Amino acid sequence: MNCLLYLRRFWDKSSHCNNSLPFNSAVQSSKPFSALQELGQSAKTIQFKGKRVLDIVASKPNVANNCQSHLRLVQDFLRTNPIQLKETQIDNETFHPDQNENSISILYKLHKRGLSIDPSVLSNALSICGSERALRMGIQFHCLVFVNGFISNIYVGSSLISFYGKCGILNDAYKMFDEMPLKNVVSWTAMINGFAQENQVDRSLQLYNEMRNLKLKPNDFTFTSFLSLCTACGSLGQGRSIHCQTIHLGFDSHIHIANALISMYCKCGNIEDAFFIFRNIDNKDLVSWNSMIAAYALHGLAMLAIELLERMKKKKVKPDAITFLGILSSCRHAGLVKHGKSFFNLMAKYGVKPGLDHYSSVVDLLGRAGLVEEAMDFIKRMPISPNAVIWGSLISSCRLHGNLWVGIEAAENRLVLEPSCAATHLQLANLYAGVGYWDDAARVRKAMKDKGLKTDPGYSWIEIKNETYEFRAEDRSNLNVIEILSVLEVLVDHMRAHGQSHLLEEIACLH
Repeated sequence: MNCLLYLRRFWDKSSHCNNSLPFNSAVQSSKPFSALQELGQSAKTIQFKGKRVLDIVASKPNVANNCQSHLRLVQDFLRTNPIQLKETQIDNETFHPDQNENSISILYKLHKRGLSIDPSVLSNALSICGSERALRMGIQFHCLVFVNGFISNIYVGSSLISFYGKCGILNDAYKMFDEMPLKNVVSWTAMINGFAQENQVDRSLQLYNEMRNLKLKPNDFTFTSFLSLCTACGSLGQGRSIHCQTIHLGFDSHIHIANALISMYCKCGNIEDAFFIFRNIDNKDLVSWNSMIAAYALHGLAMLAIELLERMKKKKVKPDAITFLGILSSCRHAGLVKHGKSFFNLMAKYGVKPGLDHYSSVVDLLGRAGLVEEAMDFIKRMPISPNAVIWGSLISSCRLHGNLWVGIEAAENRLVLEPSCAATHLQLANLYAGVGYWDDAARVRKAMKDKGLKTDPGYSWIEIKNETYEFRAEDRSNLNVIEILSVLEVLVDHMRAHGQSHLLEEIACLH
């Protein structure tokens, strides 16, 4: 099950992409890259191209012997109805030649001069396709792989696994992995990383154990992938286990593993261990500082985050956009409006251009503090168009502080950007009802019903004794639901007794 099957399966899915090679450029006659020489030519039908691929593969014994499954897929491929493809053109902006000079552009130059294509260059090109999620272009490079007899090359195979994994096509990434005659730690790590990106903890661990049973030593990227997975899933127990293995195998001194450990510990709720890792890094890089600032922001420790920024400046470490995003986030959670404004203005001094995330943080900072009108004015003065997240943040603030008219305007703007968002429809209907516009509220609810929109229940999870438990809103399937609700009622009463009722209202507004 290889690339010709992918061609058939994913052509329709990727037909909207305009940034990849025309299909016939990868399979036409003996020059797979003809489209790079004749840009903008009309594509032939899929049936014709399939026949040409069959001719190419059948004419190369060294390829055909290893690719019988490919040939069977071509025959199956040819039985499908021909589809007339739209003309596709490639312009200079699509390729970004400066960025891709070491791979895609080199492949083109090699072919144009009639020179043989090197597996390492092809592997690099696949890596770029994976990073840019350029599925259609990558599929054609896959075709080029077996046309040139590189199907058994372990590094090219690993790049193909990584490419399909990054594009979210895990089944086919695993098929590629399973078909490889030889695998090394790079191949295993690429497949583990693919499952890790999709938060498939059990599958990643299973592959890791299989690799260890084969006496293969994991590398630093293997552990980085696992730590990212533990971070995303909140698996503190698994994260600690991985940390122990990095120490045992001597990888704990690697800076990118230390940075991944900081993120893992802080997002799993252990800020003390996160700071311990940070403090013991000898040569901290910018990522180290940013990770620790983000950790403090996540835990509401705004003043510690600000203090860390000052230490950065004293050590002549220049903050970047991510640094300021962490600082603004910490100010947002702590309600430090004055500090937040000051740091937002400070970005220009360091040559950092604010992005949508920075503007969103300021809007949320102002909104949480009840400065809803100022937040709306800030949005209108933005040099870039606000996104749905910014409008959503303002909606929540308006509901929290009772500014319904501004909330209506924000909800209407968000619906323009996300017309199929059920939550925004519901929020707008409630806002209309809040000001007595019952006809408009009914109209929005009817539109929601006509579109078949339903809100997705929120969920959270917790890890207990290395087992992760997931909880969904209104889900009573858990056997301990009665005890859980009892504890929740105690916590709510405790919050009210300590004057934190406003936090309960804020939580209610977010759902």
